[in-house]
Amino acid sequence: MRIGELAAAVGVTTRAVRHYHHLGLLPEPERRANGYRDYTLRHAVVLARIRRLTELGLGLAEVRDVLADEAGKDLVEVLTELDEDLARQEAAIRDRRARLRALLETEGGPSAEGPLSPELAALFREMAQVTDSPMAAKDREMLALIETTASPKERKRFTELLGGALSAPGAKERALRAYALLDALADANVDDPRVDEAAHALAACLPAGLLPEGVGIDQDSSFLRAFYADFAPAQAEAIRRTLRIAAEGEQS
Repeated sequence: MRIGELAAAVGVTTRAVRHYHHLGLLPEPERRANGYRDYTLRHAVVLARIRRLTELGLGLAEVRDVLADEAGKDLVEVLTELDEDLARQEAAIRDRRARLRALLETEGGPSAEGPLSPELAALFREMAQVTDSPMAAKDREMLALIETTASPKERKRFTELLGGALSAPGAKERALRAYALLDALADANVDDPRVDEAAHALAACLPAGLLPEGVGIDQDSSFLRAFYADFAPAQAEAIRRTLRIAAEGEQS
């Protein structure tokens, strides 16, 4: 058989046949006097097996193990590992679909900062009445960032603390006042007396234990520099003082 005939018989492309030759999966046939390869039925049998194994999801390195005379792994071992890997993928897909359903079924649909966890989405709905505040919008963006980067345990702790604080009597009113004070600092100087007022108002909104243990408020890190640079100078100073107040309160 010529290469095109072999490929057509097994249902692969001639390019795949040449690739398998290059990788050593399919033995090179003898050549005729005219230089053309002369494939036999044995080549078709091996090529068909390669096709079946790759369709199961085996990588070509695993196929080589299976086809080798002294394979490091036999077919049962390779297929068992593949089955276990597919089971993990199925579990991951089920989890992703469950999270997607939760997002799609969220009251009011996914938020502008989404996709978010159901817990943070619920927290944002609680904050809905302050959506017109530019500082509140930045706050939601930061909460979404924290949720994305935090560990599952820390994320759960964080949202539970914030949810509890927001449901406390007078919490929404305190948040509205703090955001209004911070918004008013957009064009203020850092020595404006309202900076300290805004810092204490915002600190009063934060639940105890919110800051991770050992967090460096004044640490000169690239993340903190980027974080404070996202605000107007007076606003950044107010937030810096807020975090100091919160840290001092947790140490006392």
